[in-house]
Amino acid sequence: MSDKVNGLPEDQAWQELKLPELLNSDAVREIHATIEKEWDFLQRSACQTAAGRALWKHAIQDPLADLLAGETYLRNLHEKIKKDRLNNAREISGVILAVRTLWFDSRLEDALNSPSGREAQVVLLGAGMDTRAYRLSCLKDSDVYEVDFSEVLDVKTTILQAAEDSAYESQHIMSKAKSLTRVAADIRESDWMEKLEIAGYMAQKSTVWILEGILYYLTQSQAMQVLRILANKCALTHTVLLADFMNKPSTTLSNSAFQFYSDWPDHLLPSIGFTHVKLSQIGDPDAHFGLLSDPLNLFNKLRSLPRSLQTNPDDGKPCCRLYLVEASGSPDQNHSFNGPTTHA
Repeated sequence: MSDKVNGLPEDQAWQELKLPELLNSDAVREIHATIEKEWDFLQRSACQTAAGRALWKHAIQDPLADLLAGETYLRNLHEKIKKDRLNNAREISGVILAVRTLWFDSRLEDALNSPSGREAQVVLLGAGMDTRAYRLSCLKDSDVYEVDFSEVLDVKTTILQAAEDSAYESQHIMSKAKSLTRVAADIRESDWMEKLEIAGYMAQKSTVWILEGILYYLTQSQAMQVLRILANKCALTHTVLLADFMNKPSTTLSNSAFQFYSDWPDHLLPSIGFTHVKLSQIGDPDAHFGLLSDPLNLFNKLRSLPRSLQTNPDDGKPCCRLYLVEASGSPDQNHSFNGPTTHA
């Protein structure tokens, strides 16, 4: 018998939320109070993502996630998980964040272990509270750049410094990357690449670009501008893009803060310069990680329907999809496109 139910351990430990003592310190509490008062929806999403990593810790090893998420977001998600478990929900809150995190981790590791990816730079656009530089040993030969709003990076640095000063999980506050540089820039503006280059990014060096949980907060024009800038890098050097895309129904729900969408990112990216594209959906063989055990969960239902459908014919609900996409290109590759690789 499996020791997990819908990706969560069967034991009762999930029912109890244990917060690290450092979250109760005056300095850290003050920082998170400022986040709740002053940050907008996009900025606060960084804490929500960290909460997902923290509460799915049986799948994701991230000792710093609790501190970066803060008590409010930890409690909110924990209550949702608790409710889902008690109601025997087919999908547990946070599972998308967990699967998405693990997919990006695995694709990044594979990219860096490939012959053309060794010693590649890694750039995280909209890095938020990302901790890959502290979690992943595959970054040992990579210069890592975290790009985000100055206030987000300042808060992140302050929290990590407080953790270091208190000797909290001190072994986890050492970066595993060759180098780690934080770059204050807004990717919606036109000067973020210039700021990145000033910080040390080398345009001619192989690069893995990570856009996790960020594209759909941008407008159509802003997102396409960023994607075209990255696609143009394929003519200079080996370039890998790891990104998640929402389809149109996901962005048109009531009260949605999301704007950019692509129903066919595996067609969009080749049209702007990437030569190889692989698309997966939550629940696919490479986007499962043993966390979606119920065969009747929503993600498996969606995967069984044609991607062209905007509405589920069985229940009339929108077909909201999240696509996990890896794209790449190099100067020495034939730029004739042979078609995307898509998991059915």
